Amino acid sequence: MPPILNPILPGFNPDPSILRVGDDYYIATSTFEWYPGVQIHHSKDLANWDLVTRPLNRKSQLDMRGNPDSCGVWAPCLTYDGDKFWLVYTDVKRKDGSYKDTHNYIVHAPAIEGPWSDPIYVNSSGFDPSLFHDDNGRKWFVNMLWDHRRRPQAFAGIVLQEFEPASGKLVGPKKNIYPGTDLGLVEGPHLYQRNGWYYLLTAEGGTGYEHACTLARSRDIWGPYETHPQKHILTSKDTPWAAIQRAGHGDIVETPEGKTYLVHLSGRPTTQFRRCVLGRETAIQEAYWSDDDWLYVKDGPVPSLKVDVPGTRDETRYWEEQRYTFDKELHKDFQWLRTPEPERIFSVQGGKLSLTGREAIGSWFEQALVARRQTHFSYDAETVIDFSPTDEREFAGLTAYYCRFNFFYLTVSAHSDGKRELLIQSSEASWPSGNLNMPFPEPVQIPNEGKVRLALSIRGKELQFFYALEGEDLKKIGPVFDASIVSDECGGHQAHGSFTGAFVGVACSDLNGTAREAKFDYFTYRPVKHESDRYEI
Repeated sequence: MPPILNPILPGFNPDPSILRVGDDYYIATSTFEWYPGVQIHHSKDLANWDLVTRPLNRKSQLDMRGNPDSCGVWAPCLTYDGDKFWLVYTDVKRKDGSYKDTHNYIVHAPAIEGPWSDPIYVNSSGFDPSLFHDDNGRKWFVNMLWDHRRRPQAFAGIVLQEFEPASGKLVGPKKNIYPGTDLGLVEGPHLYQRNGWYYLLTAEGGTGYEHACTLARSRDIWGPYETHPQKHILTSKDTPWAAIQRAGHGDIVETPEGKTYLVHLSGRPTTQFRRCVLGRETAIQEAYWSDDDWLYVKDGPVPSLKVDVPGTRDETRYWEEQRYTFDKELHKDFQWLRTPEPERIFSVQGGKLSLTGREAIGSWFEQALVARRQTHFSYDAETVIDFSPTDEREFAGLTAYYCRFNFFYLTVSAHSDGKRELLIQSSEASWPSGNLNMPFPEPVQIPNEGKVRLALSIRGKELQFFYALEGEDLKKIGPVFDASIVSDECGGHQAHGSFTGAFVGVACSDLNGTAREAKFDYFTYRPVKHESDRYEI
């Protein structure tokens, strides 16, 4: 079979945790402030993946209202003990500064589709936890320890403690079993058992261009753990020319035939500024166990762009145009931000998506924004909006969005005299102020009644908005914007601080508090092959 091209989950799909049950493979990835929480994809062949569920989908499991950008659900760990599925996750309430408020939970389900239980609170001492099912039947909770007193790094090592399912609590002694290597920032631990060894796979170096997968092992689960002779079994940190960058935060799976694969976080930077517009994606590498009982990545430690897996990817699906209609329910490709009460921000009925105007775009509490991931370097997006604003504090439209500090937004709004107009609002690279770029591009006055067609095109780093009144062809509006700014590297935070990826979708704000509605007829996402795209699948 021909090799496939990485990544296997393009677009914002970071921190993969992989699992095989029989002939079925599952990958869980982080969703941060996007709701519902955690994406779980399924595959039969490691090449073709489908989103099957987002398990954290009700208020008792997850409420992220007030969570800052790039907080929320970090690094889920998906496991199976022969009886039920287990999912461990962190809900991060604060990440910037010396303190981190990181609450760790466990849910379980009899099947991957659910029903998933209410969460068991475990602790808040660190993040990126995992659950290890020992061959002797015991379960172990493994997570990094955050020590706010330490400088320059507060990453204090990997801590182990037994988890007792009957009581839903951590029991017995706890021990810091691994301090990490000199690369630092040790996190994302996963434990495995093989040939009388316990193996500990960790992520190090942060989530940027120094990222790495580090492996250690011990004969005793409590340690001491010796580090792999290569130290880092996967990293791009010393090869800035490699196609796959930011390689780290991985997990291991074996096929029924005994082959071993490592899935891992990755990024594909573009432009001279090395910006990862598609965010942190999931890639895969073939690995093997050597005679010395250590795991090695084939042709590693640098990740490969092309990898042999059991299956052959269906390329046509990746390039298909997606036209979303709103007949029954919101398509699974879409998510919204933070709130477990989606009925307050949108509804799908009568063939329309109705957004209820709430707080401003970028709010950390309740904003009506529904969007899907950008999964291609170049694409077109389009919608038709029916919206009757009364003044400048009511606006709705089409947005390319990263976070409150970074978005492009073509809105139907109104002047203070009540006359409708089209206005482009953007907050590109405005951190730490969060202010809109001023002055705005010149608004375009439009009739007070009638639907408006809104569109945008991204070709590599160039973004152009378009509009059309009913019965007319699309025409350009505003300048060409730098689309590469909607990326991790410009996401409004310091290094290793922006964790999501670019989205495109629709939004509605009513800063008057009257909950004015905007209705959308459809949404189209059309991938485009373009000469500026270096590593397109």
